[in-house]
Amino acid sequence: MKKNELSDNKLRGTKGFYTALGISAVMIGSACMFAYNQGKKLPDTSETEIPIVREAVVDRKITDIPKQTTAVPERILQAVTEAESEETEEETEEATEESKMDSDFIADYTEYVAEGIPEDAYIAGGEEAVDAMSVEESSSGLPLADISNVINSFSGSELVKSETTGSWQTHNGTDFGAEVGAEVYAVADGEIAEVKRDALWGVTVVIDHNNGFVTRYCNLGDNLAVQSGNRVSRGDLIGFVGQSADIESLVAPHLHIEITHNGSYIDPLSMFSQ
Repeated sequence: MKKNELSDNKLRGTKGFYTALGISAVMIGSACMFAYNQGKKLPDTSETEIPIVREAVVDRKITDIPKQTTAVPERILQAVTEAESEETEEETEEATEESKMDSDFIADYTEYVAEGIPEDAYIAGGEEAVDAMSVEESSSGLPLADISNVINSFSGSELVKSETTGSWQTHNGTDFGAEVGAEVYAVADGEIAEVKRDALWGVTVVIDHNNGFVTRYCNLGDNLAVQSGNRVSRGDLIGFVGQSADIESLVAPHLHIEITHNGSYIDPLSMFSQ
C-alpha cells in the first residue's frame, strides 16, 4: 500500500513543533531557577542604614576652648613678688623725698626772703645759689668797690635799644659805671676758664665757679692780674675797668658783667647785697 507523503510530512512537522516547544519550556525553567538561586546569594541591603554626613557649621564662634596654662615655679613667683615690692618701696621713698625737698625749699625760701635776699636769686638756684654767690656788704665780695652807679640794667627777655648800635636787643648783663682803671674783683671762688679779646666785648675774663654759675667780665683793660687756668678766691683782683668793648663804645666808662646759672642768664644785681 502506498503511504501518503503529505500526511507523513504533516505528522512529522507537528511532532517537531511540540518537541521545540518542550525544549524551550525546559530552558525557560532552567533560567528562572538559575536567576532565583543567584538572587538568594546577593546581600540584603533593604534594611541597611546609610550614614548621613552633615556639613559642619563654619560661622559658629567657639568660645569654650580651654586656655593652655603652664605652671610657674614657686621660686619665680616669689622673685617677681619681691621685685614688685622693692619697686613700690623705692617709689614711696622717692615721693617722700620729693615732698620733703619741696617743703625744705619753701621753708628756706621764706627764711632767705625775710633776711632780704632777692627773690629771683633764690629761685635761680635755691639755697645753693645763695650760699655760693651772695656776698657780705663789703668791697671784697663785689665786682667793684662801688656798684651803686648802674648805667644799664639786665633786661632779661625784654628788648632794649643799644646806645651804640641803635638796634633793639636784649642786655644780658649789668653795666656798672666806674672810672677807667678801677679795680675789678672776683665775686666768688672759682677758676679762670677763659681770657680773651672779644671782637664785640673787648678784653674778657670768664670765671667758672664750679657750681653751675659762671661770671663773665667784659670791657676790661689790657693789664690783667690773672690768666687762664688760675684759681681765684672771692675778692681777688682780676683786672681793671677799660674801654675795649666796641659794642658799648658810646656808653660811659663801665664794667659789663654777666652771670649765668646752668647756661641761663640771671640778673647780676640779684646776687649782690648792698
